[in-house]
Formats: sequence, C-alpha cells, structure tokens
Amino acid sequence: MHLEGQNIILRDWQLEDLPLHKLWHTGQHRWMDYDGPYYLKPTPKELEKTLEFYQRKIEKQDFPELRNRLVIADKKTDQLLGTVTWYWQSRETNWKSIGIAIYDEQHWSKGIGKEAMTLWIQYLFEQDDTLVRLDLRTWSGNFGMIKLGKKLGFKQEACFRKARIVQGKYYDSIGMGILREEWKNKQK
Repeated sequence: MHLEGQNIILRDWQLEDLPLHKLWHTGQHRWMDYDGPYYLKPTPKELEKTLEFYQRKIEKQDFPELRNRLVIADKKTDQLLGTVTWYWQSRETNWKSIGIAIYDEQHWSKGIGKEAMTLWIQYLFEQDDTLVRLDLRTWSGNFGMIKLGKKLGFKQEACFRKARIVQGKYYDSIGMGILREEWKNKQK
C-alpha cells in the first residue's frame, strides 16, 4: 500500500520502521501527552510483542485488504513520522473511528497531519463503499486534534463532560464525525 501526498506518503510497515517505532514508544515523549494519555502505556514486554507482531506481518506481507493502520513517512527520506489508524466504534453498524499520531513535535503544525488524514479518509471512503461516516475521538485538552478535525470538516457530535482524567485533572471526551456526503462535498 502506498498513498502519496505532497510531503508525505502513507504506506505499509517496513522492517526499517521497527527500531524507530520502539524508540518513540519507549520512555516519555511529548506526543504521548496528547494521544490517549488516560490509557496505560504498554509495558516493555507488551511493546516487544507488538514489534514481533509487526515483524511477522512485514515478513509475510500479511496485511489486511482494508488496512487498519498505515505508517506516515516523509516523502523524501521514507522515514517513519507517525501512523494513521482506524478502529471499530460499532462493527454491527459499520461505524469506524480514525486516529493519527505524529511522534516528533518538530513535525507538528506543518500540515502533515491534515495531509495524512486527508489521504487516510479518502482511502477509507474509496475502499469501503458501505462506509457512511467516520469519527474522531479525543479529549478536550487535545486542541491540535480538535482543530484538525474542524479543518477536515468534522462536526462535534458528542461531549461527555469530565470523562477523562489527565494529570489529575478532568477533561471532556469529544466525539466528532463526518458523513460520506459531507466529505465528498468538501473535496469538490
């Protein structure tokens, strides 16, 4: 899989990505302060199992037809910058949520997130013609994700007040969504 933008590509995992992935998931990095900081971080043993899982997938080229995670890579260097993902909100109603993580803060606020998410959303709507909507889920302290969602045309549809705890403080859980027809109209 290879989706090309102006400055980045979305692509399948490569063996060369695994050391960088491990680096960005070991210790504490600023991206972790925003990407679900209310969830437990994986233990070193869990991280090793994840890396082994990706290694097997890469070696066998065993990727699902509809990718659920792609690497965001720099177009010039092919170096891993982050990932885009989707996961089920409701399998029964074909309701998916999408996410993004850009690991190095030097790459933040440069349009990479918007470019990556635009490619990702377009890919998902093109590959799954039964898909009616996509969601973004975040928390009220993640201003960058909320701003990105709005730029992409997502509308806030849910606010679960004081549902997330980050560094001992309560934040709202935010749900944003976009319908296929809204995305198509925005792309014209």
